[in-house]
Amino acid sequence: MGAMNTMGTELAGLIRADLAALTNDANRLASVAPAANAGHPALGDGTGDFSFAQSMKNALVSVDQDQQVANQKMADVDSGKSDDLVGAMLSSQQANLSFSMLMQVRNKVMGAVDELLKLPV
Repeated sequence: MGAMNTMGTELAGLIRADLAALTNDANRLASVAPAANAGHPALGDGTGDFSFAQSMKNALVSVDQDQQVANQKMADVDSGKSDDLVGAMLSSQQANLSFSMLMQVRNKVMGAVDELLKLPV
């Protein structure tokens, strides 16, 4: 279980780094083409109702919480504090699916940003 925590921590760090890179790229694109964002305040300065960076941070926190809950349930089963093996396994699978979904979203967003950066200005 320790190796899984280490891997999860490393991947969470990589996702945070990717999120920072995405934020920098978005700011750079916004500064290059401010007129394109004039009709969409949520896409411009981040003061609109929707903030992509905040949504990704919220998703990352949610996935991290799922993983912590699953780890606690597994630790409780391992130590004998709980006999809910099925609940622990379901929590573990839920955390795994949440993480997989987050990684797929990250991959799609990174691909989309790459495509945007390739567009001529």
